[in-house]
Amino acid sequence: MPRPKETFEDLRAFEFRDPDEVLDADAMYTVYEIARLLQGLEPDRELDAETENILLDWAIPWMLDHEDALCFAEPDGEDAPGFYGLREE
Repeated sequence: MPRPKETFEDLRAFEFRDPDEVLDADAMYTVYEIARLLQGLEPDRELDAETENILLDWAIPWMLDHEDALCFAEPDGEDAPGFYGLREE
């Protein structure tokens, strides 16, 4: 149900960072690591499954929106995630 704006203490601008502000040009990351980085967390930080799922809900659309700046590599195995990084220009 919608809430009035005055019920919130802090309203911030809705902004996403560009891929080159989040990812190291020489590294490849899993979508899970990218999700953490987008939130300012270390890529290897342990998270509970519920929090990780919420972060993925933000990371996947961000990746799709920036698909022209990203490249990918096949996963190490069938049950492993793929890797993503900045596309070389």
